[in-house]
Amino acid sequence: MTTLFVSATAEEAAYLPQDKQIIVTGIGLVAAATAVMEAAITTRPDRIVNIGTAGALADGHSGVFEISHVVQHDFAGTGMDEGFAQKEFDLPVGGNLPTARLASGDHFVSSTAERNRIVKLAELVDMEGFAVAWVGERLGIPVTLLKQVSDQADEAAAAKWAGAVEPGAVQLAKAVEKLGL
Repeated sequence: MTTLFVSATAEEAAYLPQDKQIIVTGIGLVAAATAVMEAAITTRPDRIVNIGTAGALADGHSGVFEISHVVQHDFAGTGMDEGFAQKEFDLPVGGNLPTARLASGDHFVSSTAERNRIVKLAELVDMEGFAVAWVGERLGIPVTLLKQVSDQADEAAAAKWAGAVEPGAVQLAKAVEKLGL
């Protein structure tokens, strides 16, 4: 079985075993969709696994989560979203990690007001997960999203994220091993 590992940054994937097929997409939905589509068409993996950090929208969330549902939070509610594109996906989960819903968008969430708006959709927020799920859906490739909570998606998020990436990468690598991916 061939698995394509996807990370927005090299730092988030730093502790994955060297024998894994890993692509670094860059940050954001467009960068992720483009890089994953190119890699998936070229390599034809049996599974795509996206690892990375996420902000906690709901209080009390920490550690690594397997994502059961992903939604694009910055396209919903525009008044033009009905019928144009699928903006959410349910994902199968293995049952070996805690699960959460993920909201993805094209900007780093770092305000309590925005956190409070998005928490209605999901417990966690990132900038790539939805795009990875979208590519997998379009190509018929199963997708697993693993997200490590790096911050609380509030005013302190940017400062906390920088210090959370390395320990988060260690946690993500352990989760990949635990799931046998």
